[in-house]
Amino acid sequence: MSDNAIIERARRFLDVLRHCQLLGMTVHDADSRGLTLRLPYSTQIIGNPETGVIHGGAITTLMDTTCGISTVCVLPNFEVCPTLDLRIDYMHPAQPNKDVYGFAECYRVTPHVIFTRGYAYQDDPNEPIAHVVGSFMRMGKPGAGKAGAQ
Repeated sequence: MSDNAIIERARRFLDVLRHCQLLGMTVHDADSRGLTLRLPYSTQIIGNPETGVIHGGAITTLMDTTCGISTVCVLPNFEVCPTLDLRIDYMHPAQPNKDVYGFAECYRVTPHVIFTRGYAYQDDPNEPIAHVVGSFMRMGKPGAGKAGAQ
């Protein structure tokens, strides 16, 4: 699949997630290696009004969504893949008034589970805000039943 097709599939996936629409998330980049989403800074996601630091829940949402949508980068057809497990290790708070980017890649694909890893960052991917690992259950193509994941 071409990089343009992967980007389009990732955009369509993101566009149906209402909470991501409300947060203003967009696809920054996507190819067969992985996906990067952008979470724009806004006053609605501030966790500490005194410092302007983004709430950890917004970062968690960004990374869960990024890992989940990264499955479209490796699967030949769209499949429903809900989160089984997600672990996020926070390195430091995000700086106020700056967008946050989330990158995720699928590092192992089995017939039943897809394993992902990634990180959140602002200016430099080499200085991550957080690291994430997640696993996602393959449920197959929509309408294909259990045999669709085979």
